[in-house]
Amino acid sequence: MSWRTAHVRLLGWAPWLPTALVLLALAAPLEALARGGGGEHYTRPSSDDRDGGGGLPAWFINEILFLVIRYPKVMIPLILIGGVAYWLYRRNLHPDATTRRALEQREADRRTRVSQQDVSGWVNALKLKDSAFELPPVLDKTRWLFLELQKAWFQRDMTPVRPFLSDATWQRFNVQLQLLAAQGVRDAITDFEVLDVQLIGLEQSQWFDSIHVRIQARMRDTDVPASFSDAQATEAARKAPQESFTEVWTFVRKPGAQTRVGADLYQGKCPNCGAPYAGGAANRCEYCGAVVNSGNYDWTLSEITQGVEHEHGHRPVGGLAQARQADPALNLEILEDRASLLFWRWIDAQSRGDMKPLTKVASPVALQRLGAEVEELRGRGRRRVFLECAVGSVDAHCFEVDPAGHDLAHVEIRWSARMGVGPANERPPQLPTVPQRFVFTLTRRHGAQTNTANGMSTDRCPQCNAPLTDSAASTCDFCGTQLASGERDWVLVSALPYEAWGVSQDQRHQANVLREAVAVEKAAAPATDAVMDVQERQRLLYMMAAIAAADGEVSGAERKLLKLCSERWGVEWANVEMALGAGPQLFERLVPRGTPEAELFLRNIVEMAMVDGRIDRKERRMLESAAEHLGLRERLDAMISRQ
Repeated sequence: MSWRTAHVRLLGWAPWLPTALVLLALAAPLEALARGGGGEHYTRPSSDDRDGGGGLPAWFINEILFLVIRYPKVMIPLILIGGVAYWLYRRNLHPDATTRRALEQREADRRTRVSQQDVSGWVNALKLKDSAFELPPVLDKTRWLFLELQKAWFQRDMTPVRPFLSDATWQRFNVQLQLLAAQGVRDAITDFEVLDVQLIGLEQSQWFDSIHVRIQARMRDTDVPASFSDAQATEAARKAPQESFTEVWTFVRKPGAQTRVGADLYQGKCPNCGAPYAGGAANRCEYCGAVVNSGNYDWTLSEITQGVEHEHGHRPVGGLAQARQADPALNLEILEDRASLLFWRWIDAQSRGDMKPLTKVASPVALQRLGAEVEELRGRGRRRVFLECAVGSVDAHCFEVDPAGHDLAHVEIRWSARMGVGPANERPPQLPTVPQRFVFTLTRRHGAQTNTANGMSTDRCPQCNAPLTDSAASTCDFCGTQLASGERDWVLVSALPYEAWGVSQDQRHQANVLREAVAVEKAAAPATDAVMDVQERQRLLYMMAAIAAADGEVSGAERKLLKLCSERWGVEWANVEMALGAGPQLFERLVPRGTPEAELFLRNIVEMAMVDGRIDRKERRMLESAAEHLGLRERLDAMISRQ
């Protein structure tokens, strides 16, 4: 088609050219308008690209440009109208990032709101044990630590704040920095300030007092190349919008510890003896030998939770009373900190493709299994990648004794990441941030006792109390004690997706534990099942999308059913589409067809659909499609009837 022919044809459309321009704005917007950022500023593909739509022909776009040059007074206003129409369309179709952040902030405010009467009660409870305790100094120290932690994070060296962090929290920050470095980026932040600090919770046990402090803050935050200097990173961060957020910081301290006014780590002194404290890799006072980040002498930061994920208190834990008969000092604070430490070492080992971070804290069986997976990937020139990895919660689920006479602690860890398998020397493809729900199973010799003397310092040799290193040896580098056997402390034996936990073929004995734990979980929350929180809704829907895409073909009907789920479950459709495009690599493993874990997965989806007390025709079709993919079509009716 010649330029002249096309020009004549286009002029023939003049009576409805404004409508065509609006359609042009909708169908072929500028690339910046078709892309959205989230998390660590990754870019979503546009729906046009995913659906294979070609947009309007190039000759049509060329003619539009020609008319803009020829008739600017007419064409420019029409294009502006089209742009405004597109903006209104997109705004009404999906909340933009600003709206989502506002909704998240509102949810965080709801979850962290407490009364002044509650605060006064908590302060009085603490003063009964520690007459010198005063809330304002604690809040001032939290504000100071928040600012110092941001500075250390920006400098990519957490050493200055190490004495204030539990071992698991310290491990978390260092692994996250390593993951950023592996991507070739650094986090650039500036203009960070604390807006408000408030006590929002207190939990007391015979082992620890735990206080929850809400921090409302804002900062400018963006990613820059790792090669950027501090000055370049700061300059780039100044161009980012300032965003507000809410975090909940949990500090723990032994009940008998007393406030030492003017003589604590914040004044550069040992919280036990008051002598000058100069720091050091061992976190020990050189005068009295106290481990300063143990929580034995002063408040230690043990957990950071996003405000939208904060929950008050612990759920009931199956088998805990029986486990305490053998180990009276067993407590969830130390156990969960140890599990968090193992989680971050598990991530670190896979990201590096090196098992050294796990050799001292994982059983030989777990180490061999994971090492074989890493070696298989390396042999194909691939590696496992974790981007924007973050933990939402770490909760002890249940305890049991296995047939061999070892204690088992099952700890549920909810986390999220953009994860996948990519070329060893390339940045991985863009993937959505996917909620993950795993159960980490820890084991130790039955009869072993919790070492409360170390408190929250959970990354130490149980024999000589020296810090664990990343050497390849499974023994302590200082005293030679065997560490990976679980003789004295909890070690990792398996890390499984929630559906796979307890129903794998080589661990059938855990099936009863799974059923009992689920029953305990439901009894603890009769009004709203755990499946209904937003992270779990996202996980289930992304898993459905990955399963649907696993055979390489997703029909139009399946796409419509998934979109129905995204609308009813409040999950952004653009991310579901990314899950469809990414397929099985979004998850460690997909649910195998016709297995007990597939049955559990389907039962969770049925419960989701039944939240309003009924299943309509569209929901029924969605469930039938999911059951077909899971190889459980004949079991669906029975599941629905039992609800």
